[in-house]
Amino acid sequence: MKHTRVLIFTGGELSPRFLEEIQNGDFIIGADRGALYLIEHGIRPNLSVGDFDSIPPEQMERVRSMSEKVVDCDPIDKNLTDTELAFDLALDKSPESILILGATGSRLDHTLANIHMLIRGLQHHISCSILDENNFITLTGTSCIVENKGFTYVSLLPLTTEVTGIHLEGFEYPLHNATLRLGQSLGVSNKLAEDKGTVRIEGGLLLIIQSKDG
Repeated sequence: MKHTRVLIFTGGELSPRFLEEIQNGDFIIGADRGALYLIEHGIRPNLSVGDFDSIPPEQMERVRSMSEKVVDCDPIDKNLTDTELAFDLALDKSPESILILGATGSRLDHTLANIHMLIRGLQHHISCSILDENNFITLTGTSCIVENKGFTYVSLLPLTTEVTGIHLEGFEYPLHNATLRLGQSLGVSNKLAEDKGTVRIEGGLLLIIQSKDG
């Protein structure tokens, strides 16, 4: 069965509100503790993956029995994080989009690694994004429609040394043929002026972060 969207629930900060993101036809992956979270909330993952080192043995049996499929790995020999393992399996599905939930939290290294994974989504021509309680993060190398998702701000941050030819339409602070460079804050805390806005760039990779205060 061809799935147009894959949802990954991973082991960072998770909220019951994220369960509302699940739609009919989604392929649902639980990564490590994210798999147990889904099962505890009555959701059967299509796939559970990871080393499961954060799950007690008795709960691991529950994950095995309640998941359609389990892919586990050795916690010592593995080279990828649980989230990246799940992301690789999501890419293999060739969906139109991938949404990652629980990808942020107190571990800044894991958060940054998960944000950097969005680059691989672009390389596979798959729209990928990260959602948490206060942020919706996506990445573009060409153009993107930014829809109002209830967040206060829209910040634009370069993920390459520079991003050139930036054009914004539908924002309170439009840009025309602008350039953003690493270390600059020019693109921080813009706002949508309409229900949606358009971001177009000519070169580089641009993070688009919709956010609100906690």
